[in-house]
Amino acid sequence: KRQSFIMEEKEGVILGQKIMPLARVGIYVPGGTAAYPSTVLMNAIPAHIAGVGEIVMVTPPGKDGKVNPAILAAAKIAGVTQIYKVGGAQAIAALAYGTESVPQVDKIVGPGNAYVAEAKKQVFGQVNIDMIAGPSEVLVIADGKSNPAFVAADLLSQAEHDKMASAVLVTESRQLAQAVAQELERQIPLLEREEIARVSIDNNGKIIVAPDLEQAIDVANRIAPEHLELCVDSPFDYLSQIKNAGSIFLGRWNPEPMGDYFAGPNHTLPTSGTARFYSPLSVDDFIKKSQFSYYTRPALEKEYRQVSLFAKKEGLTAHARAVDIRFDEKEAGK
Repeated sequence: KRQSFIMEEKEGVILGQKIMPLARVGIYVPGGTAAYPSTVLMNAIPAHIAGVGEIVMVTPPGKDGKVNPAILAAAKIAGVTQIYKVGGAQAIAALAYGTESVPQVDKIVGPGNAYVAEAKKQVFGQVNIDMIAGPSEVLVIADGKSNPAFVAADLLSQAEHDKMASAVLVTESRQLAQAVAQELERQIPLLEREEIARVSIDNNGKIIVAPDLEQAIDVANRIAPEHLELCVDSPFDYLSQIKNAGSIFLGRWNPEPMGDYFAGPNHTLPTSGTARFYSPLSVDDFIKKSQFSYYTRPALEKEYRQVSLFAKKEGLTAHARAVDIRFDEKEAGK
């Protein structure tokens, strides 16, 4: 959690930054093909830590008109203050503009389907948003010593999310690549969400054989995946080479679901290559900053001529006059 600061930049000049929580945020929690209490926790907990006054959750109810009890329990634990049973693009619009029943918020966070993502994109500017979230992604870099059953299971942990999800293996071992392909065929029929995983793997799955691990990492950096697993003996040796990834899972015993549920890092992550410039959701997403400055008369007198020069070079003579007038003896006496 960031702290405000104040400092004396030079004699007579005080500068600082004031950090404040957002007043009201909206959290979108999907409720279509599955219930996601973990999404409630990942979005509400950092908002609560930041000190947000009102945490407004929207989520589509089930066919019985009720919200899944696990989602309600997570909302209670994480400090959600209001819940509205509404989903889809209309829920995003309600949060952005406000309705008779749903309050307008300052920022909207949380994943959703393509319609929710598009709605967030369209209301950005009216409110702030966390990111434009696309389908889930995992990229596994694995060396030849890796267990193909483990690697296949890790790929399927994301493939089962959505038919549009992508699961990619990059390895320097052709033998591992072939073994993982066989394992995928063995494991897919064992899944409850077999149909979704099958379409995801067939349409969006890839196995890439690279000459060595360094080039495998280059491939990963170009793809900039949401989740990146580094299944090698000494993963910290390669960590500095990873430039673009939402969340990085190091070692053979740290599968992606640890990050989804338990390890600690947030699971609301940049997708579709946006890890090149976006970061995971954090407490920082629920704060805003105001800067402040203070000058004494002697401090301003030392610098006002340079300020005036800048302003005149830009053709903004009223800007220049605002500083010059303070040291004009005729004007100062009024």
